[in-house]
Amino acid sequence: MKPTLTLYNTLTRRKEEFETIHPGRVGMYVCGPTVYGDPHLGHTRPAITFDLLFRYLKAEGYKVRYVRNITDVGHLEHDADEGEDKIAKKARLEQLEPMEVAHYYTERYHKYMDMMGVLSPSIEPHASGHIMEQIDFVQKILDAGFAYESNGSVYFDVEKYNAAHHYGCLSGRNLDDIVTDTRALDGQSDKQHSFDFALWKKASPEHIMRWKSPWSDGFPGWHMECSAMSTKYLGEKFDIHGGGMDLMFPHHECEIAQSTAALGHDSARYWVHNNMITINGKKMGKSYNNFITLEQMFNGEHDALEQAYSPMTVRFFILQAHYRSTLDFSNDALKAAEKGLDRLMKGIEALGKAKPAATTSFNAAELAERCEAAMADDLNSPMVISALFDFVRIFNGLADGSQTATAEDLEALKATVNRWVFDILGLKDEKAAAAGGKDMVTPLVEMLLNMRLEAKAAKNWTLSDQIRDQLTAIGIRVKDRKDGFDWEIE
Repeated sequence: MKPTLTLYNTLTRRKEEFETIHPGRVGMYVCGPTVYGDPHLGHTRPAITFDLLFRYLKAEGYKVRYVRNITDVGHLEHDADEGEDKIAKKARLEQLEPMEVAHYYTERYHKYMDMMGVLSPSIEPHASGHIMEQIDFVQKILDAGFAYESNGSVYFDVEKYNAAHHYGCLSGRNLDDIVTDTRALDGQSDKQHSFDFALWKKASPEHIMRWKSPWSDGFPGWHMECSAMSTKYLGEKFDIHGGGMDLMFPHHECEIAQSTAALGHDSARYWVHNNMITINGKKMGKSYNNFITLEQMFNGEHDALEQAYSPMTVRFFILQAHYRSTLDFSNDALKAAEKGLDRLMKGIEALGKAKPAATTSFNAAELAERCEAAMADDLNSPMVISALFDFVRIFNGLADGSQTATAEDLEALKATVNRWVFDILGLKDEKAAAAGGKDMVTPLVEMLLNMRLEAKAAKNWTLSDQIRDQLTAIGIRVKDRKDGFDWEIE
């Protein structure tokens, strides 16, 4: 019997048994990228976290509608209310149409997510394509009395909402703290209170991206797009809303307030947040100018990188940490992930060479049980990987004859590996993929090692040592065995 899936619900600050609103069907909304620059390492954490959840839910038999938005309008420089639109700024600097910028970086995002093994969502709506839905949502909030118009802009009345509900329920803040922490920004004279946030902004004369509305030619506030698009595609009540921990306040807090004001209730049952990737203990991001783009990760062209790292190495690096823990970038950690991934893939290759025997010398069901229990416990991917590593020794033993398994147990073990390594963790054998699905490295290395065996048999120790030393020099460690050899990439 499979364990019950539990998820850590940020709203209640505890693990909760996962129950869908509609049996067998899951509605999941995740905040996607703002497309005004190349994706960086920090962007991979939420993408891979929710790809893992998406894959796991599907593997468990759920029908999942996964919606991940593209923010191509209304995301401003300083906060959700003030400054220059980031896409419009990029368009002005590069003398392009804003939608050219948005399209170019959306395509770049898709390219790199595909390289990282991140599956496409079920639906990927763009904020710019849902302006009418956002206008309608703003009107509902106005009709409910929780917003006000000021000089062509519409603002959410946080104080009035807080008197009827609780603004800050997700982040654990109270309004007094928010008032204390709110900084003064230019243009806030239109607001009744500094902590009120924009639902619709009147566009200044130089603002490129603008749409007609009942209040002004303008554009929606940043928070509005997710409230409008999540409910359009998943209904007024859906199962999971996710994103990075940095979005908890103010973005997701404002979403809850908007939905509750317009609909009378919050839309999401579970709020799930991944933690940050840090560098030298500080959040990695464009605002801190300490980010490494994925292109730089893959070609090694960044001062913080000692070498290039493959997409699967980066994915494995992220999966080795629990999604709610911080993950600090370091070359040592990435090199360890590279070696660990190679060890796992070599073990799986060894499993493929195993021959069936009359008996099984180990508990063949243990791997599946451990992986299932770990993933069902709040997506504990590090424990899944730990279980797989424990079984790599058994895989190698099956190949060299020190372990045995019946044909039935071998097939079950291979099915378990396929389910967890490839289907759920989303890893790929990059050596095989680089050769168009054919592993070119293994036959070349083994040809050299067979030549070395022949040299040893002929007592040509000079050639034997030369082959071993040259393989070692390029990072391939050779292990001599009684019945031949084994090797691994260091």
